[in-house]
Amino acid sequence: MLFSLTRRLLFLLPPEVAHDFSMATLDGAQKLGLMRFRPDPIEAPVELMGLRFRNRVGLAAGLDKNADHIGGLEALGFGFLEVGTITPRPQPGNDRPRLFRLPENQALINRMGFNNKGVDHLLEQLDNQPRPGIPIGINIGKNRDTPNHQALTDYRYCLEAVYDVADYVTINLSSPNTPGLRQLQEGQALQGLVNGLMQTRAALADKTDRYVPVLVKVAPDIDPIPLTELADTLLEAGVDGIIATNTTLDRQGVAGIKHANESGGLSGQPLTAKSTDVVQRLRSHIGKQCILIAAGGIVTAKDAVDKVNAGADLVQIYTGLIYQGPSLISQSASALANMPCETRRSPSK
Repeated sequence: MLFSLTRRLLFLLPPEVAHDFSMATLDGAQKLGLMRFRPDPIEAPVELMGLRFRNRVGLAAGLDKNADHIGGLEALGFGFLEVGTITPRPQPGNDRPRLFRLPENQALINRMGFNNKGVDHLLEQLDNQPRPGIPIGINIGKNRDTPNHQALTDYRYCLEAVYDVADYVTINLSSPNTPGLRQLQEGQALQGLVNGLMQTRAALADKTDRYVPVLVKVAPDIDPIPLTELADTLLEAGVDGIIATNTTLDRQGVAGIKHANESGGLSGQPLTAKSTDVVQRLRSHIGKQCILIAAGGIVTAKDAVDKVNAGADLVQIYTGLIYQGPSLISQSASALANMPCETRRSPSK
């Protein structure tokens, strides 16, 4: 009831203003010690990729791009957090307005464009805050003005910069809001980029005596054959996991709704079935060869369960949090913890 009223008030504000206000309020509550009055997080630990996750429900990248709010977000009960997308240099992103609500469909359309303060700011934030007790993934991308044939330089720069502080690193090749970025998911471009990054990771692991898992986040708008080809390339390169999926360009199911024709990526309920289908196809193809994290369209605890039943090891939420509030975290974590053992996937690594 309280969240329903709060949401109605927040939805009177422009989306980005509401987001900034919510994050500032969360930070204030954390600093004042008010977060201790929240229910205890669901403790249902799972070990994957050499990491211990408090539960299977994580925060998807995009909500805390610069690691400015990790203390408050951890206190909401997530099992892990993913920050970013971060780029080598700060960039403002696309012009406003660039974020739109579709409340009839519990959906968002965004064309943010990797707006962030740059990797140096993120590192300062992580250095100046207490280390969370849950894994922190860092999602990295390329600057908008970096041509695709030089993309490896940007991704390598970020990987090297965050290697010492990340629990895992996600390579974002699937945002629809940086021109041409999704072309890096294809053919020789993908092979060259991922192989180059795996070579960099190997050198960093030797140098630091620390192995940091690397995952790749993929788009939902990939046909079945290219999807299996992409998965084969990632497995051959030695990635540790795949995150499925980013936002979609498909507008099926929202036709005629206000803002539906805005350019950008669609997230939330209209993405649920498409994202789950990609998870299922990937798991069917790759077997137990790597970790799968499901993101996209998780707006109820049942959606989280469906993702795991489709083959996911972990799930991530973002848009569902906007519409359902923090209770979605505990409800989903509890539902996943209470799944019958015979239906829950065993850890892949």
